[in-house]
Amino acid sequence: MNKSLFFLFIIIFGFSCTIRIGEYTSKLERKSKPESVSRIAFGSCAGQNDEQPILTEVIKTNPDLFIYLGDNIYGDTENMKVLAEKYEKLASKKEFQTLVKNTHVLATWDDHDYGKNDAGKYYPKKEESKEIFLRFFNEPKNSERRKHKGIYHAEMYKGKDGKIVQIILLDTRTFRDDLLKNNNKKLFKNDYRPNPSPDSTFLGKEQWSWLEQELLRKADVRIIASSNQFSHEYNGWESWNNVPREKGKMLELIRSTKANGVIFISGDVHWAEISKLENGRNYPIYDVTSSGITKTWKDIEENNNRLGEPERNVNFGLIEINWNSDDPLIDMSVRNVKGETTIFHRIKLSEIEN
Repeated sequence: MNKSLFFLFIIIFGFSCTIRIGEYTSKLERKSKPESVSRIAFGSCAGQNDEQPILTEVIKTNPDLFIYLGDNIYGDTENMKVLAEKYEKLASKKEFQTLVKNTHVLATWDDHDYGKNDAGKYYPKKEESKEIFLRFFNEPKNSERRKHKGIYHAEMYKGKDGKIVQIILLDTRTFRDDLLKNNNKKLFKNDYRPNPSPDSTFLGKEQWSWLEQELLRKADVRIIASSNQFSHEYNGWESWNNVPREKGKMLELIRSTKANGVIFISGDVHWAEISKLENGRNYPIYDVTSSGITKTWKDIEENNNRLGEPERNVNFGLIEINWNSDDPLIDMSVRNVKGETTIFHRIKLSEIEN
């Protein structure tokens, strides 16, 4: 087959697959980007074959944004046709269709929608998976996300009286080195142990450089969406605690850039909690974990950084900013499928400023 026929075949094949497995995706009515933000909902771990009534409760809170934190489907394949079909299964759900129609949606990924359990930079289909991800979440053709490797991204929104909200979506998969397997069950627990190597990376050089520039931008509240937890204690599962030098690098970057207002949101673990990390470099770093939309566990790891009790049932997270106070109030909460608030913590904006 000559080159011209080969590329024609690729174009026709790709086009036919897009039409055949993108019917629901292409017809989705989507809410446009809001000018201002004060209410941000989020969640993770959503089985595409499961009913998702929690999304109905999300809509009732009338959020300005909903952020998918990863495991937005359970793809787990190197077959891109299968991966796309699983996204299409999510697109076919009435709850999802209503969500994207009424709420502007942002997203990052974790391992299962990336393509393989616990996978990092060695997953062989990461470029193909990226294209399917961007297409599904309706990323504009001129988006910066299409101009670099990985799916990291940031957006700015107005608050009130000149305040600015920055949303930072990290990519914890494309550039991440393999984690260090736990081969000493007496000293460590579960699958992974901390890797002290200075060469082991979570975000990769390119993404770190980009993040520094983003943190130097003026903003009053910065929501950093990380698929993996940041502020909790080590528990042996995937998290920033497995690469302690990278976690320290993040804290140092927040300090050196004088980035005010940082709050992490995370998913992955199949339960919900709010963690508070006291550290010698910055103000406390809060991490609101919401997991999952359909997938949950009853067995929950210990976490001395946890505020209050965890939520074991399906849930979503919510951050609400009250700009009307002289010192704006930030409410962090987790809600269940009945819309009930099961975890709540309030801070003043001044508590997370340098």
